[in-house]
Amino acid sequence: MLKFFLYLLFMIPICFFKKSYWIIQNMFFFLMFILLFMNYNLLMFNINLMFGLDLLSFGLILLSLWICGLMIMSSTSIYFSNFNNNYFLLNVLCLLFLLVFTFSSMNLFMFYVFFESSLIPTMFLIFGWGYQPERLQAGLYLLFYTLFASLPLLMVLFFIMKNFFTLNFNFLKEFSLESFLFYFFLVFAFLVKMPMFMVHLWLPKAHVEAPVSGSMILAGVLLKLGGYGLIRVFSVILNFSVKLNIFWIVLSLVGGFLVSLICLRQIDLKALVAYSSVAHMSLVIGGLMVLMSWGWGFSYTLMIAHGLCSSGLFYLVNLFYERLSSRSLLINKGMIVFMPSISLWWFLLCSSNMAAPPTINLLGEIGLLNSIIGWSKMMMIPLILISFFSAAYTLYLYSFSQHGKFNISNYSFSFALNREYLILFLHWFPINLLILKGDIMVIMF
Repeated sequence: MLKFFLYLLFMIPICFFKKSYWIIQNMFFFLMFILLFMNYNLLMFNINLMFGLDLLSFGLILLSLWICGLMIMSSTSIYFSNFNNNYFLLNVLCLLFLLVFTFSSMNLFMFYVFFESSLIPTMFLIFGWGYQPERLQAGLYLLFYTLFASLPLLMVLFFIMKNFFTLNFNFLKEFSLESFLFYFFLVFAFLVKMPMFMVHLWLPKAHVEAPVSGSMILAGVLLKLGGYGLIRVFSVILNFSVKLNIFWIVLSLVGGFLVSLICLRQIDLKALVAYSSVAHMSLVIGGLMVLMSWGWGFSYTLMIAHGLCSSGLFYLVNLFYERLSSRSLLINKGMIVFMPSISLWWFLLCSSNMAAPPTINLLGEIGLLNSIIGWSKMMMIPLILISFFSAAYTLYLYSFSQHGKFNISNYSFSFALNREYLILFLHWFPINLLILKGDIMVIMF
């Protein structure tokens, strides 16, 4: 794993070369393929000695590399306008560096440090390359929500170190914290990052103000940090989790239903996709909290699926935004007349978002429904509502943006470019390809 860190480290000077934009993007994809074809003995929780790479972190590191490569491809407006593009590349590189460290650290304290550090490049992305003046408020929301929940977690880590003399993931399985307060602090920090309903307000704000690259990395990878952290810390608080997780399950599933209703009355395309992320992550929280191997395996599947699908939808919204300078559904109407081939991609990614076959979204959602209903049959009611309304708001998004009478002022803009089709293909293709390796995606813990 050290060779990958050195590879990323020595890419930093390349960011400041004159024609380095596409070199960096190619190097990200190159690194991803090297990592993909290395012959690791990967099993879930079979943490190797080399920077703790098990199947859980392996998939998320690959996702980070993939999304970061696509972020650079998507942000060509920064490249063509020469808007500090060297600093932009450096920012993306630092963010990727921190994410790879986060997913491959074996020590809970190191995980915490990198988990929090990934906020800083994200904030710079929103502050430096965001679109509206409200981006300062959005960045502060993001910072304070996450820090407010994470500082108690740091105290708990110090307590664990003082009493158990280790923060290594392998050894933490042997210990158990017998305190409600510690249980709450450990879980709450990650639920805010997911984000769970009621602590989700930073997410739509951050998405709406962020540039397309910020939205892609937020939806694609940063929301997965919460799920990853929960899986890692549950072994220490198992006794309390069995008794108290019902509260989080009910709250997140009912919240997922309410957020689906909020989606149905959005007129801002980006806000709609952002709220749909909250609805999907509520299912992931439910799957993680039931503490069954099915729940965890399929939560991991849905996290990967959602990362690719949501990132693709944000890119599509940006594609219209660059041409019409608006994200409002009142202006983005009848787009099938202007860009029929982009309508196909809207259809493909919207159908992935509502878990149509053969996507891994379907695999993840079926498994999560199974595990949550296996835990309690009463949960069938919120799950039915979430499934139905997730299809409803996705159809609303597709039909309102593609059909209807188009705005007469949209008389002149360019068709999509080959690069844009390639980005959409690289979002959509892995979601459908990974279903062939469904056995690895849901490998039992």
